[in-house]
Amino acid sequence: MAGRLRRWLVGLVVIACAAGLLAAVGPTPSGRGPWQERFITDSQGRALILYGLDTSEDAATSADGMPWIKQSDVSAEYNLLGTDFVRYLISWQQIEPEPGQFNLKYLAEVAQRVSWYQQQGYHVLLDMQQNMYGSALGGSGAPPWATDSGGLSATPQTPWDLTYTQPAVVHAFDEFWGTRTDDPQYQQQYIATWVMVATYFAKNTAVVGYDLMNQPWGGSLQGPAFEAGPLARFYQKAIDAIRTVDSAHWLFVEPEAVPTDWGLPSALPKLDDPRAGQPQIGYAPQLYPEPLDSEGSYTGSNSFVTDRELASWEIQVERTAERMDAPIVLGSWSANAPDPYAHLYIDKVQTLLDQMMIGEAYWSSDPGPGSAVWTSRGKPADLSTVIATAYPRAIAGQPVSFGYDKSTLDLNVQWTDKPGVTGSTDLYLPPSDFPGGGTITLNSRYTSHWNPVTHILSITVPKLPDGGVHDLDVVPTT
Repeated sequence: MAGRLRRWLVGLVVIACAAGLLAAVGPTPSGRGPWQERFITDSQGRALILYGLDTSEDAATSADGMPWIKQSDVSAEYNLLGTDFVRYLISWQQIEPEPGQFNLKYLAEVAQRVSWYQQQGYHVLLDMQQNMYGSALGGSGAPPWATDSGGLSATPQTPWDLTYTQPAVVHAFDEFWGTRTDDPQYQQQYIATWVMVATYFAKNTAVVGYDLMNQPWGGSLQGPAFEAGPLARFYQKAIDAIRTVDSAHWLFVEPEAVPTDWGLPSALPKLDDPRAGQPQIGYAPQLYPEPLDSEGSYTGSNSFVTDRELASWEIQVERTAERMDAPIVLGSWSANAPDPYAHLYIDKVQTLLDQMMIGEAYWSSDPGPGSAVWTSRGKPADLSTVIATAYPRAIAGQPVSFGYDKSTLDLNVQWTDKPGVTGSTDLYLPPSDFPGGGTITLNSRYTSHWNPVTHILSITVPKLPDGGVHDLDVVPTT
């Protein structure tokens, strides 16, 4: 009862705070502004809708920093889910085990795994993980030599995220951000590590970009003061440094952890991209509504609070993207897999993401009894059939809307022509819903190709003479 009451109170506080802060951060986005036309694109100019998993949680604690996967597991993941994207975890501690000494063997091992995904047609986002700052404090991320705990304690707490408030963890983050001192050595080393990574992967076409820090935490400085201050300054320094060696890849930034996960506003400002041409700065928030983050069930009062946090999250994420003029990729989210109502939450989130026209990575690919993907290696979890969904992988024009109605098995995609874009609009149709492929309804002439092995339906259309909207529906072939 106490835990349930806590979730109710925290959730209601989140909703109240979000409602009270709406005016403070700016108006709700209305209409279609330039930021809503920003998409990650491929070499043909097609808008990419990235859909996949985080790989992987166990890499944060494995001795060599490598995830559990083998090359065959990448193929199995595609065959199970039809994913085209992976948010691949990398570690500062593994890359720079000693000050100024970079582990090229580790980067070569990462590159090998990136090649596995590339052979399967995936796009890879390299994500610099941190959890509870670093291994010296019982977490992962920063190497021990870059951890200044001030000799204070870091006793593990329940729930685990309360450990972030332990004195040693707060002290270490304050030292990193320069809250306590003006000595920027650890932050400079972190940025130098990113420069090494960017140098190594600058010409790698499978890598779509870099996520500069997983769930940054402000230590003793929280909220807008942290995001618009030390965090924004850090991001700008990292962006400027990376651009000296890599001008091709996208650079993704995350807001402060926890409050934004629950639907509260972010104060991240617009960041400058010194690369020639259009900026390539992306926004990668995470989504963990408090009732489910506390392992609650998506039913009753929990679903009431969760749905309102989701509504607030949508508003706040779009608001931040508008301010930053940045495309959005949801970097991490998950359902409480043992919950008998988890499938309803997965459907709810997937519908929301379609409505927002954004890609996502589900946490995570690791097999285990609590996984929604694999209960054990090679054995799919029941929820994997829910996670597997129909979606547009690439849209040959300017997306207007898309969505998959699981009740009618109707995938609708709308787009307009865009100068310079070539190729087909490619749809993934899960075999569980589309065993014989799809039947097309389209308001223009088209040619199509169905690949029964990859379950990809490719559709090519001529440009509409009146500049109208291509309106495509695909339902299972009967």
